[in-house]
Amino acid sequence: MPRGGKKGHKGRGKQFSNPEEIDRQMRLQREMEESGGAEKESSSESEEESSSDEESESKKRSGVEGLIEIENPNRVSQKSKKVTEVDVSAPRELSRREREEIEKQKSKERYMKLHLEGKTEQARADLARLAIIKKQREEAAKKREELRKAEEAQAKR
Repeated sequence: MPRGGKKGHKGRGKQFSNPEEIDRQMRLQREMEESGGAEKESSSESEEESSSDEESESKKRSGVEGLIEIENPNRVSQKSKKVTEVDVSAPRELSRREREEIEKQKSKERYMKLHLEGKTEQARADLARLAIIKKQREEAAKKREELRKAEEAQAKR
């Protein structure tokens, strides 16, 4: 309960807009849009090219940007290029990641080529391991053959 004759803000009466006032405001807004569109159509093309920076500044700015006029030397404005200005045949610079990815692929291909030729240390180790395994298998096959022949000889007696 408020004291001292003060009333709270919650009990205030509501204010409604008059329908005629709303219609009047809508008409004014339409007229402003139509007159703005007509002015844009009447401007010449050469004027548009020379004032591309002015158009970006004349756009409605939101927040503090619209209140204070600042010149930031670090801000890079987006300039659109015309189709005639773009050079498609010029070599495009690769980003660091793209360059690293290409280098990685090339080094992998180089390594695999050397590996298949048997020139890398890993390939030599693999070949040596394979040679040892082959020798062991041959020896095991000879033993099995000898055991089989010995069993056949005993079976014949």
